[in-house]
Amino acid sequence: MKVIGLLGGMSWESSSEYYRLVNERVKAVLGGFHSAHTVLYSVDFAAVERMQADGRWDDAGAELNRAAKALEAAGADFVVLCTNTMHKVADRLEDGLGIPLLHLGDATASAVKAAGIHRVGLLGTGFTMGQPFYRDRLAAHGLDVLVPPLDDRELVHRVIYDELVLGVVEPASREAYRGVIARLVEAGAEGVIYGCTEIELLVGPEDAPVPTFPTTRLHAEAAVDYALGTTSLPVPPT
Repeated sequence: MKVIGLLGGMSWESSSEYYRLVNERVKAVLGGFHSAHTVLYSVDFAAVERMQADGRWDDAGAELNRAAKALEAAGADFVVLCTNTMHKVADRLEDGLGIPLLHLGDATASAVKAAGIHRVGLLGTGFTMGQPFYRDRLAAHGLDVLVPPLDDRELVHRVIYDELVLGVVEPASREAYRGVIARLVEAGAEGVIYGCTEIELLVGPEDAPVPTFPTTRLHAEAAVDYALGTTSLPVPPT
């Protein structure tokens, strides 16, 4: 079994889900007392959030590059970046790294395409929905990506940063998210990507009238399948 390098802390609430999911997946596949070989590096999200807010993406990329190299030095065979938003700096994270990054966008695109879906809605932080780094990665796989209008994007972002990363789950916010999802479906989305690792703390497949793609679970499952040698790394877009 390869050693999974979890680069987390953004936020630790969702990183704990990654740890649970990779171990549940290994146990389901191998049975008995089996659990995942993992190394976890957890950053201080307060520092990263300030870099996000200030637009200091180069600094954030350098911080994650140092963390990824620490995972490599600790024996990780590949890196799982436990956040959608920070894939904005994936190229910087990989700079000089001797082990591969299992890119969350590629794992997600593979699942969407396997479901036979072409036009998909995307929920995430304001950065993930509003900037091209993630949408373009999905589009390069041949997907047509829809994002909510600005008011809905602001609502989704606020709930993530004001509630979910703090471990707060409000029924009113779940209902508001259901409304955003419904409007994406009305706009033509055949499925919806839960493109922030905290979103799965709030909504699930039962909250959408179309198939949903929970990126935390998809990423964790792809990591285990690669670690066990049952699949290769998801193919990046050409």
